[in-house]
Amino acid sequence: MNPKLRLLLYVVLLGCMAAFAAGFYAAYHAPAPAPPPKATNIAALANPALFTNLPPATNAPAATNLPPATNLSPGTNVAALTNQAAVAAAESDGDDILRRSSGNMGRLTAYGIAMFFTLIGLAVLIGHDVSRYMAHRVEDFIFNDNLHGVRDPEYEEAESVWATGKHLEAIQLMRDYLKRHPREQYVALRIAEIYETDLRNYLAAALEYQEVLKKRLPPERWGWAAIHLANLYSGKLNKTEEATVLLRRIADEYGQTAAAKKARERLGIPEPVAEVAPPAPEPEPEPQNKPESPASNLPPGFRPK
Repeated sequence: MNPKLRLLLYVVLLGCMAAFAAGFYAAYHAPAPAPPPKATNIAALANPALFTNLPPATNAPAATNLPPATNLSPGTNVAALTNQAAVAAAESDGDDILRRSSGNMGRLTAYGIAMFFTLIGLAVLIGHDVSRYMAHRVEDFIFNDNLHGVRDPEYEEAESVWATGKHLEAIQLMRDYLKRHPREQYVALRIAEIYETDLRNYLAAALEYQEVLKKRLPPERWGWAAIHLANLYSGKLNKTEEATVLLRRIADEYGQTAAAKKARERLGIPEPVAEVAPPAPEPEPEPQNKPESPASNLPPGFRPK
């Protein structure tokens, strides 16, 4: 992916996440709006004058001789109707509160879903970058292109000791580091280099290269390490046969690498020529039409002499 496009995606996703988070926070802490005033007929119901004309059936019969206090007053029906209106108003207010809370919940849910998918996008993008970083880290874990590995502060300490001229002490520090980090084989190559260039111990350097070639390395890395060892064999150690065998192994087993090309040059082997597909055979010419024989009056199966 283009680095500029990747950076733009990061900016867009982070901006969306910040906007959605702000909207979620605002919706969560938004105060509930005041309910609109509701018109009621409580005042009308509370007016006793509207209920003074009660039907005759509401009055108790005279035969019962009830005291005057038993007669129903107009206000009794007004109070009952007033209570019913108040209950209906309270239920209506409860419905309004539920509708307002459901509206806030809908906005919170929408913001939450948006933040969830934005987070998934960020996770995919970060995972892609981390996987690429780890892939490059593993590829360069053993060597860089110039056979120098990814440096570590502990390893740099050994290099500092080497810079002071204490070569054997630096080699020991490098061996200790290599024991703790066995996959960083560039340290073994550095030890071989110190043996070869500083201590002039070519046999020890060759032994170090041999140990490196026993490891599972990428083809290009293995090939160049083998070229270094072949140079030692054919040069300072005067082991031409071992050098030839190693060069042939490079050319045969790692033929597609640049080190194999170098080995073929040393051995005098020409570069393999890519096989060219044979040309397609030309189509056979169609047989020419034979001249038609003259018509004959003989029966079928007979021909003229």
